[in-house]
Amino acid sequence: MARPKGSARAPMLIEPPTPATGVLSSFDFMPTLSPSLMLMARETEQTRQSTDDLIALLDAADRLPGAEELRSLSYDLLGVGSGMSVVDVGCGAGRAVAELSERDVKAVGVDPSERMIAIARGRWPEADFRIAGAYDLPLPDSSVNGYRADKVFHELAEPERALAEARRVLTPGGRIVLFGQDWDTFIIDSDDPALTRTIMHARADMTTSPRAARRYRSLLLDACFGNVTVEVHTGVFTGPAMLPLLTGLAEGACTSGLVTRVQTDSWIAEQRARAEADPSFPGHADVHGNGDRTPVRWWPPCTTTSPGDAGSGR
Repeated sequence: MARPKGSARAPMLIEPPTPATGVLSSFDFMPTLSPSLMLMARETEQTRQSTDDLIALLDAADRLPGAEELRSLSYDLLGVGSGMSVVDVGCGAGRAVAELSERDVKAVGVDPSERMIAIARGRWPEADFRIAGAYDLPLPDSSVNGYRADKVFHELAEPERALAEARRVLTPGGRIVLFGQDWDTFIIDSDDPALTRTIMHARADMTTSPRAARRYRSLLLDACFGNVTVEVHTGVFTGPAMLPLLTGLAEGACTSGLVTRVQTDSWIAEQRARAEADPSFPGHADVHGNGDRTPVRWWPPCTTTSPGDAGSGR
């Protein structure tokens, strides 16, 4: 099956950043604020403040070099065009939904946080936002042409269940695009590599599925999506842009008891000094996987087909 116009990109393993092209990057600005705090039916004042803090961090992430280009890449991989319908799962404050709407796409944003959806509706009153999680989308069967999830699957305990729901709502031949980071690929320059490793492993261990991104290909194939490709981009940052994230990483490790207060303060002070001198070097691998709602007939999990589906190769 041919890939939709605008998404025919040659898969690559690594795209190193260069001064000429800039850096495509995406990362999780949720160092100490787990989205699970925002899944309660009744949001307390504490979770309201947590959501507002998270939104501020996500807004900062959107202003970093390469962020806009990465979102645009996700739209190209979806093959968006006038009249298409797309669901953005884990839409947050709604920027992607608004940008898709500007492209004459019928976009629906879903997020489990009532507060997050309220903010999104306030910012983009003409857009369609709904309170829902990845496991139970408020959409009929075969109702959307595209499914997008950015920085979502590392927080899901059952990614297979989310992908089954994605297949349910996608039309035959519809496109799915997953963006996210692998938390075991995060690298930070430091004078104390052992302490840095402890801090990074602590953050990964506090994440529900820290290595979900490296599984995108297998997850998509096992969920019977076809024409699956995976690309990896590296993100490199200098200066103070990443200090909020680095501070949150260290504080999270301290809260978990894996590092002491003295170690935390010392590490943060070092990173702050590096940022002020501009040699700070945090980086990570950002992964995106995409495919078509087309079963791989001979791949063991995909022994059944739906009306309108066509075969594809692994």
